[in-house]
Amino acid sequence: MASAAEQLAANLNFSAFAKAEELKKRIWFTLGALLVYRFGTYVPLPGINPDAFAQAFGQAQQGIVGLFNMFSGGAVERMAILALGIMPYISASIIIQLLTSVVPSLEQLKKEGEQGRKVINQYTRYGTVVLATFQAYGIAIGLESAANVVVDPGWFFRISAVITLVGGTMFLMWLGEQITARGIGNGISLIIFAGIVAGLPSAIASTLELGRQGALATPIIIGIILLSIVVIALIVFMERAQRRLLIKYPKRTVGNQMVEGNTSFLPLKLNTAGVIPPIFASSLLLVPATLSGLGSTGDEASWLTTVTALLGHGQPLYMLLYAALIVFFCFFYTAIVFNPSDTADNLKKHGGFIPGFRPGERTAQYIDYVLTRITVVGAIYIVLVCLLPEFLISATGVPFYFGGTSLLIIVSVTMDTVSQIQGHLLAHQYEGLVKKAKLRGKRR
Repeated sequence: MASAAEQLAANLNFSAFAKAEELKKRIWFTLGALLVYRFGTYVPLPGINPDAFAQAFGQAQQGIVGLFNMFSGGAVERMAILALGIMPYISASIIIQLLTSVVPSLEQLKKEGEQGRKVINQYTRYGTVVLATFQAYGIAIGLESAANVVVDPGWFFRISAVITLVGGTMFLMWLGEQITARGIGNGISLIIFAGIVAGLPSAIASTLELGRQGALATPIIIGIILLSIVVIALIVFMERAQRRLLIKYPKRTVGNQMVEGNTSFLPLKLNTAGVIPPIFASSLLLVPATLSGLGSTGDEASWLTTVTALLGHGQPLYMLLYAALIVFFCFFYTAIVFNPSDTADNLKKHGGFIPGFRPGERTAQYIDYVLTRITVVGAIYIVLVCLLPEFLISATGVPFYFGGTSLLIIVSVTMDTVSQIQGHLLAHQYEGLVKKAKLRGKRR
């Protein structure tokens, strides 16, 4: 028999959505915040020659610059005030997560609940400012080194560029936090999602234009569409996949009554690391191409040119290293965000146990064993999702937006946002049931 929550979920419809005023306000706030973000990607950085920068960007867009341009929604291509995007905040968050597993004081803060989380978030903001400052200064120096890009090179331009770019990143960080608190979904993820989706229409249009010109055959375009559908279906299936560990709680005495033991499950996601592994792997592999594009053309850069050629899209060495780095970051990031020992200790404190395993160290070993096995499956899944479009890109020359990383981000964020909308609708229906019950009680 279906539970009450399942019955409510089955009854969700448009009429329930129309009555959820709070949910509609949150959705409108989210859409408005994303429109503000998109407007910011078109505000140019002061002191830049747009024509000269467009020419310089065309020579370096195959490197890590192209990856960041995709995540920033084209802000790097236009050198807008939001060109740094939200990536410094994501990098600072990952660094703080790494430190929480190494530094005892940060690890203690993590265990202090809401108050500790606020302190860690503050450290993350400070780290974002530091990283964004270094990156903004590097961008300013790089712009000055390019020919005729900066109208008036000098310290005034450097300082103004750093202040503007860092301010843009901090504004995006604040905007993401506001979306999370007052809107729907995860604000940071939605900002990245909006940046990628904003480039999809032009990518689709350029692909169709290639087909019209005869550069891409019609069967190849149809194959691209079918492959995208298959990859999306695979992502949806695997992101929802879980390995549930049976948890039992024994009978216990509460006051003068004997409470029956109950059963629950410990869900372990198949892909615990999310989209972090392909992002990190892509960034590392695109560094040589970026350095080659920005470096000189003398003999001292010949080795860099050779490495860049070997690490080009579709090259065997690129595919091999890309797969190896994805697998490495899958295990590395999973080990950071999930601690089997802490989970086993929490189960032991609450009286729970996994049947057949003693509470404590033996339970932690079993959880680690299961987590390692499902991480292998999750790593293989991410490698397949990311490499299949890479073969497609190298063989047909379709736009970068059809890559596995972008599809993975789009589908994952969409699923998370839809689940939160369903949660708000369920909460609204529960509130309606409670109000009806109170009215019936008053009538009686």
